[in-house]
Amino acid sequence: MISALNRLVDLVEERLTDEFDLHGLVGSLGTTEYHLRRMFSSLAGMPLSEYLRRRRMTVAAGDVVRGEDDLLTIAVRYGYGSTEAFGRAFRAVHGAGPGDVRRDGGPLRAQPQLRFHLTVEGSIPMDTRIADRPAFRLAGHATRVPLIHHGVNPHIQQHITALPPQEHVRLKALGDTEPAGLLQVCDDVEPDAAEGSELTYLHGVALSGDTPVPDDLDAIEVPAGKWAVFRTAGPYPQALQSTWAATATEWFPSNPWRLRPGPSIVAVLDRAADFSTATTELWLPVEPA
Repeated sequence: MISALNRLVDLVEERLTDEFDLHGLVGSLGTTEYHLRRMFSSLAGMPLSEYLRRRRMTVAAGDVVRGEDDLLTIAVRYGYGSTEAFGRAFRAVHGAGPGDVRRDGGPLRAQPQLRFHLTVEGSIPMDTRIADRPAFRLAGHATRVPLIHHGVNPHIQQHITALPPQEHVRLKALGDTEPAGLLQVCDDVEPDAAEGSELTYLHGVALSGDTPVPDDLDAIEVPAGKWAVFRTAGPYPQALQSTWAATATEWFPSNPWRLRPGPSIVAVLDRAADFSTATTELWLPVEPA
């Protein structure tokens, strides 16, 4: 995985002035586009598309400062059809327009070329199991929310608290298969998993494949497949979010599995009355790497 990510960085450098077609390149990298984008975003702290934009604008800044070509020629060189579109992208990275930078020589904010290295301490074992599950369905109340990487997501919190107490009891009674209990489900997440991008959040339970879904509930059909299940206990949601991050930085790089498309599921097994601490299981859909 680390080798594939570094090769991806090299391919970005080779194609800074060409169209970047990741879909056509993944075959040579020995993995899937979905897994590559998710791992890049998790480890780099930015989506691949943002890194590509920053690198292009970093190199384009040299062309702007040298002043050998007009701004339209430079814009077209880096894939922009007009000086206005190029200027917006340039300003978003450098904080100043290309005309100002050409005149003043700055300010410039360079994006260094990334390099990925694997460092696995291994001092804290991850409580993990691989579950092979038949097809099942997730039923509950769904909404669209923005993705937030750290801390409590207020949009999800508002969605859950808007449900009457008796509805939580009803949902819990409906669940008849693993993952057990009330579930926090994230689906339709963009492969880059950029903070602020929208996803479908469902508060509900898991039903076996032949269990009907009540008409007043939303449903997500989940195909058969394998799941990596990570159990964690501690401050909520910080411990869970730390485990989620560690799957990218430690577990996937050192295990023969990769993410496959599908919902991510959090099962709350136990919690304090005020939800300050909790024991949870994070279910991620995986396949052999």
